[in-house]
Amino acid sequence: MNKKIIIPILIILLAAVGVLTYLFLAQKQEMVEMVEQMEFEKSELEDEYEDLAMQFDGYQTPNVSNDSLTQLLSQEQQRVRDLLEELRITKATNARRIAELKKELATVRQVMVSYVHQIDSLNQTNQRLTAENRQVREQYAVVQQQAEELQQQNTHLTEKVTRASMLEITAFKATPLNKNDRKTSNLNQMQKIQFDYTIGKNITCERGLKQVYLRIVRPDGELITLPNPAQRMFEFENSEIEYSLTKEFEYGGEALDDVLYWNVGEILYKGLYNADFFIDGALVASFPFELKK
Repeated sequence: MNKKIIIPILIILLAAVGVLTYLFLAQKQEMVEMVEQMEFEKSELEDEYEDLAMQFDGYQTPNVSNDSLTQLLSQEQQRVRDLLEELRITKATNARRIAELKKELATVRQVMVSYVHQIDSLNQTNQRLTAENRQVREQYAVVQQQAEELQQQNTHLTEKVTRASMLEITAFKATPLNKNDRKTSNLNQMQKIQFDYTIGKNITCERGLKQVYLRIVRPDGELITLPNPAQRMFEFENSEIEYSLTKEFEYGGEALDDVLYWNVGEILYKGLYNADFFIDGALVASFPFELKK
């Protein structure tokens, strides 16, 4: 064959081999860099899973007092651990599964945010109720202390206003009723609350017509009162205070069973309420009752 033909052909072949070699090395380098990037992304994903697992640990019992929420939180926490373990044994080159695990992470994180909001809401509610109950107890402690101080100062009071002659409430029961006057525990169905109580026997107390006043205090410390302010006042410790319900009764010295009804006219809140009874200008009994749901 003519050298003039062979030499150009060889040159072309050598150039082609050079190009192919360059492309092969470039592609190999690109593959190495791609694998390194996938390893890096997998490592970052593992770090995110570990951080999320630590966040779940921070919201374990005893921070959460709701049993159902605690169980759901434990399930999601175990789910994070399982996914993290799967991620660790998954090859970085398994791009499809890595992408699926990344989506799973986003889903679990959204669930985590939801649970955190619920936990914070429960904790804030518990703290508020604790503070409100403490405030109510402190307020009544002040009133009782003032009453004791006034009783000590007023040495001229007769035997009729001593504790021996005061009436007492010896039994109390609060029963929520629906529109059919049947017992219910559903706040939305409550139409009235029936207060059953017993006025104890007291042979030293003056007999005749008397008035009982009931003050109902909500969980937030607010008093439930009648619509007309002019008709909801009674005298207590040389001043006038509001009441929720009142009733006249005939007292003959013997124990007397009676009942009061409060017609629900406002939105009810679950929690601890307080019922305070006043007779003859004195606080004679105080009972807590709870509306649960």
